[in-house]
Amino acid sequence: MAADYAKMSDDLRHFYDFTGKTVLFIGAAGKQLLDPSTPVKKLVAIDKDVKALEALRSSVAAQGLSGRVEVVGGDFEEVNVRCDAVYLEFCLHEMDDPLRALQHAKSLAADLVVYDHAAGSEWIYYGAEQDKVAHSSAVMREYGIRRQETFQAEQRFATYDELYAKISPQGELAIERIERFKGQSDIVIPFSYELNLL
Repeated sequence: MAADYAKMSDDLRHFYDFTGKTVLFIGAAGKQLLDPSTPVKKLVAIDKDVKALEALRSSVAAQGLSGRVEVVGGDFEEVNVRCDAVYLEFCLHEMDDPLRALQHAKSLAADLVVYDHAAGSEWIYYGAEQDKVAHSSAVMREYGIRRQETFQAEQRFATYDELYAKISPQGELAIERIERFKGQSDIVIPFSYELNLL
């Protein structure tokens, strides 16, 4: 197992109460740290990766949540759904213009909840994402963070091949950086992440 996703979901639940709210969930094709069964008024789950959303769509249907959860494939910046909260899950650092994304989100909701990597995390070094994360973190600070919590965890891999499978989609630089783990087992890489309320 890589990160402890159950703990990460629990951290989110304690950080912000989504109960009874209409929520735009951006980056919903990932691990879904915001459980679709959370008692929201309405959850609109959005991601550009339409194929990856199929698993979420199937899960929502299997849980009988289709009346409360809407799954939408497309670009967040083209969505204009008024809501109580916009929740961005490990995707702000991937956006071409994080400031524009935050401004758009704020035009839709009073609360923005951003769950993402913490700048300086060792894990993002190996994923070759430190510049992206530093940029999105700086944008959030400039925009105005009302509350922030940082968490320390670990990414764990039984073998190098398992680590390679996780990291390789990040490209050649990331693959080069994990070379030092070749031949190792029980690999542990420190991982820090944060929750921000804007």
